[in-house]
Amino acid sequence: MDKLLEILGKAGIPYAYDHFAEGESPDPPFICYLLPNSDNFSADGKAYYKINEVHIELYTDIKDLSVEGQLEAVLDEYGIFYDRSEVWIESEKLYEVLYSFEMEA
Repeated sequence: MDKLLEILGKAGIPYAYDHFAEGESPDPPFICYLLPNSDNFSADGKAYYKINEVHIELYTDIKDLSVEGQLEAVLDEYGIFYDRSEVWIESEKLYEVLYSFEMEA
């Protein structure tokens, strides 16, 4: 988790785990990150090598390639291989760019 927080801090974009508290959400762009699953490797009946699935959700109110590039540059710097997807959230009037990857717990 320390490495993930280091990566997020270096990106220079406000972030919170899962969501910001009601009324405390910053203006876009901002990040919400989650650890929704694990993909642990077992040996001798134990979790021998712990791996977390990580979701970094980048929210912007306009399509902002420079902010996406800023985050991707940090992920690349740390050697993170990620999958990327994007969706427009009509009810929030925000773009969500989702970066998913696995990282050692």
